[in-house]
Amino acid sequence: MFTGIITGVGRIAAVHDLGSSLQHGKRLDIEAPDGYLDDVGPGDSIALNGACMTVTGLDAARRSFTVEISAESLDKTAGLGQPGAINLEKAIRANDRLGGHLVSGHVDGIGTVTGFVQVGESWELRLAAPRALGKYLAYKGSITVNGVSLTVNTVADRADTTEISINLIPHTVQNTALGRLEPGSRVNLEIDLIARYVERMLTAAQPAGEKAGA
Repeated sequence: MFTGIITGVGRIAAVHDLGSSLQHGKRLDIEAPDGYLDDVGPGDSIALNGACMTVTGLDAARRSFTVEISAESLDKTAGLGQPGAINLEKAIRANDRLGGHLVSGHVDGIGTVTGFVQVGESWELRLAAPRALGKYLAYKGSITVNGVSLTVNTVADRADTTEISINLIPHTVQNTALGRLEPGSRVNLEIDLIARYVERMLTAAQPAGEKAGA
């Protein structure tokens, strides 16, 4: 479990094939900031651009770790199959502050950046989300973009997509990899866990003959 508060910006330094077919995944070598891996061990969970991965190898002296990512995960995420900057977040502890919102590290869909412009001291990020995720997106609701907990400012349903806008303060732009986005960039999206459970409660079929509140 995560909070969507990025604790470091790392870099995918190398990508290695785990096999020769499309059914094989990749091993990623990831460089981390100084001291980031001091309390990390093999088997720990770290979210990479919002996708929860397991540390399979560790070289603290070289400030790097490895993860193995399946072909299925590569197909359902963006930005994990090639070198480049990446948002990092360690799994939360029971006594940690919940600074963002509850994030599972499971990517629900891939969005596309449609605009990224500076407005005053901040930045407006506009995204086209898959239409199937539109019902989970609400004004002032939470969404995770490449692992970052953000607040939705506007929502507009289109024929095939739902477009949202998000305000990024300078601190977010400077301390995450979101500042490197540009129109056309693909991003990992995770909807709010609460929205997921609300939908389930509203749509689950009630057994025949069972009365509400029984």
